[in-house]
Amino acid sequence: MIANMCFRSLRRASAALAVTLPVAAHAAHAAAAEPAPPAAPPHHRDGEFQNNYVDFEPKGLLELLRWRWQAARDGLPQPPREPTATVPPDLAFIHANARAGKAMQPAVTWIGHATVLAQMGGMNVVTDPMFSQRASPFTWAGPQRLQPPGLSLAQLPRIDVVLVSHNHYDHLDEASVRALNGQVGGPPLFVVPLGLKAWLAGIGIEDAVELDWWQSHRAGPLEIVLTPVQHWSGRHLTDRMQTLWGGFAILAPDLHLFFAGDTGYSKDFSDIRERLAPRQRDGGFDIALIPVGAYEPRWFMAPQHVNPEEAVRMHLDLGAERTLGVHWGTFELSDESLDAPPRALARARHALGVPDSAFFVMAIGETRTLPRRGEAQ
Repeated sequence: MIANMCFRSLRRASAALAVTLPVAAHAAHAAAAEPAPPAAPPHHRDGEFQNNYVDFEPKGLLELLRWRWQAARDGLPQPPREPTATVPPDLAFIHANARAGKAMQPAVTWIGHATVLAQMGGMNVVTDPMFSQRASPFTWAGPQRLQPPGLSLAQLPRIDVVLVSHNHYDHLDEASVRALNGQVGGPPLFVVPLGLKAWLAGIGIEDAVELDWWQSHRAGPLEIVLTPVQHWSGRHLTDRMQTLWGGFAILAPDLHLFFAGDTGYSKDFSDIRERLAPRQRDGGFDIALIPVGAYEPRWFMAPQHVNPEEAVRMHLDLGAERTLGVHWGTFELSDESLDAPPRALARARHALGVPDSAFFVMAIGETRTLPRRGEAQ
């Protein structure tokens, strides 16, 4: 536009040209000097998200029907040999520990599926809270809970932080997050991947922080980092890949914890170890929470869910001191029996030379105390 104005001025009078040329030159110089907008991260793709090492394409209806037909034909999943072990929760310890402040003993309690109460840094953290009877948008259909939560919502101590790894129904349950938001003493802080803050706001949850991969947020003594994992997102057919997913590294003075959420096996976990190594010179993760269930059939599940052997490889890639196997024994989501993951995990540990004490499972409701970071193991 400025060039055209200058051209017209040149035809009118040379005096006007002497005025407009410097103005045009200055504007052109300013435009050239203006920095280009930063490039979007590689996992941001045209309003959607993708994985680092595999471009994930969610399975379509025909593939889903093929899987379910094959499972029905083969009688899968077979009934479990025995129910998932449960124990009464140690409420006296959990609540005393919750009030202990700096004297808190680091501990994890398996509530069921991917829901864990982690007590660390004087704070109470819950991962992927799922307390409902069905992992489904419906109350009358969808995967049904086969074991009650190890702690009910009413039995929880006041929760300081809720971590949500992604928006699938077995990890982001609306009734559960609403209940936690209404807890006595005020709502917790919800830390979520990109795109989920608006979803939470839509159901009245305002105290939320959303992160991109490798972004962090400090909550009291906890530094919470969202890390890449290999998965996908979507609560219905039209919103797939539109919100981000991830794992969480939680760094506290007394404990470093990694929560994988849902994931397939990828190089992301050795990347996490390398990226956080400068922060973990006194040792890697003190404990990792890694899924070990919902892995069959592999042609359907491998890009999105690790099997127990891959879970042990994740443990090794992360350099974790110890790992708790989660995401099994609660909902029947895939073709392996509900009680198969611990047996497959035992075989994988043996094959990869990992001690039983380094990668274990617990009973629903069980609490395990952990050494404070820097203490003798």
